Amino acid sequence: MTVLTAEGLPAMSMRRVAQELRTGPASLYAHVSNRYELEDLVYDRIVGEVPLPEPDPARWQEQLTQLMRDTLAAFARYPGAARLTLARVPFTPNSLVYLEVMLALLRAGRLSDRTASFGIDLLSLYVSATGIEDTIHLEQGPTEEAVGERFARMRGYLQSLPADRFPNVVSMAGPLLAGGGDDRFEFGLDILVRGLAATVTQAR
Repeated sequence: MTVLTAEGLPAMSMRRVAQELRTGPASLYAHVSNRYELEDLVYDRIVGEVPLPEPDPARWQEQLTQLMRDTLAAFARYPGAARLTLARVPFTPNSLVYLEVMLALLRAGRLSDRTASFGIDLLSLYVSATGIEDTIHLEQGPTEEAVGERFARMRGYLQSLPADRFPNVVSMAGPLLAGGGDDRFEFGLDILVRGLAATVTQAR
């Protein structure tokens, strides 16, 4: 966790972790089989930091939304950690408790088993993708002023395009680049949660 926090996910090799523990890689292999298993344990530790609600059928959408926010915040504390979620189905202790709570929230909303199962994948991918993009922005390290200048140039470029060929792009140049990352994350999260809830109404 120390290596991940200070140096990011690419640096979290078996050799580097062993060095941090003042031992050799061979000693580390006595405890974990390989880097993949090490990543599973790190992921489990991060998931264990996410506050888990007591599912309330009357507030399941609000609780699910907050759970996704808290999950993204946990990833943000560890640079690159969101990448650990991709192509990985961990069955470690904390991840199983997390999965149980997510299922309980979705079933509290009376979603079908299929929708609840697929919904977990959908929400997890959305949070992971947001976390990965946030990491990329962090690695690039642009200042707030530099970001503002870049968006101003992008807006100017879009507005300069031939309006007869790109009427929608030109007229929407402002809205296309409006809002920050938090605004867009909240918008997408609201759409996903309400969309899942709508499947119950449609099924009636």
